[in-house]
Parts: sequence; structure tokens; C-alpha cells
Amino acid sequence: MEEAEDFESLDFWVFRFNDFGVDGGPAAKYLRPKFSAFSNHVKTQTGLQVPEVQIKQLVAAAIALKGIGGLLFIFGSSLGAYLLLLQQAIATPILYDFYNYDVEKKEYTQLFLKFTQSLALFGALLFFIGMKNSMPRRQLRKKAPKTKTV
Repeated sequence: MEEAEDFESLDFWVFRFNDFGVDGGPAAKYLRPKFSAFSNHVKTQTGLQVPEVQIKQLVAAAIALKGIGGLLFIFGSSLGAYLLLLQQAIATPILYDFYNYDVEKKEYTQLFLKFTQSLALFGALLFFIGMKNSMPRRQLRKKAPKTKTV
């Protein structure tokens, strides 16, 4: 039951500045086994080795990407959307590791639901970027002076 409680408090702890501490705080303690499971899964499925990363740096990067990207996105910046896309692409498969659970377990359903919600957010960000890039930029043209006829 404690694992389910940790899962529900994940969103609260991962992106909080308080209790970050020297080692990354509670978020780093929660992410460490998830990151190692993700690394093992990638290695067994693809043969690629995930680079070694300190978990506290991963937590700090998630906070920075989500914070700065969110602020820029609020003001309509494509850079903010790209930062949020990067954050989603890195964090989603690590945080919502439904692939490590049996389909019959409660955790599988919870994690799969969160994973698909993150994919929907990813798609919405892609849509925003696509719409932002498809709008013609306003170009200031000098008007040619009209010739006067006499």
C-alpha cells in the first residue's frame, strides 16, 4: 500500500523546490529505482546503454525545464513548448513505467493512465508548435510610393 501512496505523492514531490537538499530529496529517492528499472529495460530491449546520470541532476533538470518552459509557454513562446516537450520526453517513460508491472495489477492501470495523459500533453504541445509555425509571420513591407499623374 505504501507504494501506491508514493505514486500519488509523486507529482507533489518531483517538482517542488523545498526539501531538495544535497541528495535531491524525496524525489531522488523515489526516482532512483525507477531510473534503474528504465535503464535496464532500455538495455534489454534495444541493447543501448543509458548514460549514467546523477538522480539529483535529473530532478533539478526536470524542475528547471518544467518551470522555465511553463513560464515561457504561458507567454506564447515556442521555446517554452520545446522545453516542455523535452521534459515530457525524458520524464514520461521514467516516471510512468507501466511496462514493469503485470496488466492485472492496480499500479499498471494507474501508471498507464498517467502515461497516456502525458502522451496527450505531448501531442498538444506538438500541435501548438505546428500551429505557431504555420501562421505567417507579419512582414513589414515598405509601400511603393504612388506615382502622381498630372
